[in-house]
Amino acid sequence: MDLLWDEGPSTIRGIIDRLPGECAYTTIATVLNNLHRKCLVDSGKDGRSTVYTARNTREHHVASVMDHALGTSRDRAASILHFAERIPDSDLDLLRDYLSRRDQGGRA
Repeated sequence: MDLLWDEGPSTIRGIIDRLPGECAYTTIATVLNNLHRKCLVDSGKDGRSTVYTARNTREHHVASVMDHALGTSRDRAASILHFAERIPDSDLDLLRDYLSRRDQGGRA
């Protein structure tokens, strides 16, 4: 996913060429097919090649993972508060600014 997020759409061969070490074509094809099945990538044809594209941005994906993790908690509020206790002050400032703008009716 990092390659698709950082470098943009790619074929299997394009991904293999950018990975360190040697990876089997079938291994990368299997990984991409699994990511497609999980709705994390889209695929389309470019001539005879299949091109894979990240379905969402990295940031959107991280937010979805966080929401899923919170959804598995028996006490969502407690989980959010424990998380907030661990984030750096700079991130808290960012969150405060966002919430302030949102509360004032502006789009954040």
